[in-house]
Amino acid sequence: MREQWFGELEQLEKDIVDWRRHMHQYPELSFQEVKTSQFIADTLQSFGYDVRTNVGEGGVLADLKGALPGPTIAFRADFDALPIHEENQVPYRSQNDGVMHACGHDGHTASLLGVAKVLSQHTDQLQGSVRFIFQHAEEKIPGGAKAMIDDGALEGVDEVYGAHLASYLPYGKIAVVSGPSMAAADGFSVVIQGKGGHGARPDQTIDSIVVGSQVVGALQHIVSRHVDPLKSAVVTVGVFQAGSAFNVIADTAKIEGTVRTFDPQVRVQIEEDIQTILQGITSAARATFKLEYTHGYPAVVNPPEQADYVRSLVRDSLGEEALQEVPPSMGAEDFAYYLEERPGNFFYVGSQQNEDTAFPHHHPRFDIDERALLNTGRVFLSIVADKLLTPSPEAAPVR
Repeated sequence: MREQWFGELEQLEKDIVDWRRHMHQYPELSFQEVKTSQFIADTLQSFGYDVRTNVGEGGVLADLKGALPGPTIAFRADFDALPIHEENQVPYRSQNDGVMHACGHDGHTASLLGVAKVLSQHTDQLQGSVRFIFQHAEEKIPGGAKAMIDDGALEGVDEVYGAHLASYLPYGKIAVVSGPSMAAADGFSVVIQGKGGHGARPDQTIDSIVVGSQVVGALQHIVSRHVDPLKSAVVTVGVFQAGSAFNVIADTAKIEGTVRTFDPQVRVQIEEDIQTILQGITSAARATFKLEYTHGYPAVVNPPEQADYVRSLVRDSLGEEALQEVPPSMGAEDFAYYLEERPGNFFYVGSQQNEDTAFPHHHPRFDIDERALLNTGRVFLSIVADKLLTPSPEAAPVR
């Protein structure tokens, strides 16, 4: 039956690509995905699904109930875009200037729509249910996952699975990480208040640039000297703004950065270290500071049991050569919230075929080999076939 479903998915390839290209042409930013969510809902309804919209103030849910009772497996796809001006010269390039699907979310949604279409024709063969979670606002904190969960997206669900297209992986490859897979991502913003004055009389000032420079330097010692070398962490300063004239000592400086961790205790420790560093340096310089620390998504942690399970399905359905091991990523994903609530797995699907599909995520030239959309669907269908397909009569034991 699985192979039959694969064939039906392949017959839908043109539709799946068309859905992806439609969403790519008309991208919408996080928390603004009105037309995209309506497109998803309309498409699901055309398959015969009862659809729940505005879940968590933006998401879409649809349930497929099998002929017999059994477990409920959830699949999640996201559908928001990024504030990036697309530089690809393709027929389906973004028509919304300054907004682009530069992370593959259009492909995630198109793949899951294809799976929903195939399975809609086989409810009589299922022992259990499938929940399709189409999530808004993955790219922008606080994200859409937590709000959808709070609004019932995982009620009655036993396991949850998600996929992410990966331009760093060749087409045909599937990568599965066991344990920590993507990092917790926090952000910080600091305003250092000094005392401005003439560049010729620094003794009459409190130089916010000098103080800020000391802070930036000290922050670089957190990971190298405070964090266990066997535990990964990143502290990056991405913004340092101060001053407006060459001969004026700036009274304020602004510093912004990100913290990436896997271990919850390291996450807490680094936040405390940033606070301590700011207090010490500004106090010594007679300056003051204001810190805003934003807790982003938690780490994506794949339970080993489900990771091994997905690996075995990939070997069985796509072949041993399809599996590729990759290290954990310091990128972030709010799929983490689903895995905090239910067992499951978040895997990666290779979408690189040539130089046009090798640009990194969030790049204005990002694009995918659209054949990868079927591979995402094949893994999802394999999970359903393995967990929910009713045994055929010939497979029943003789009594």
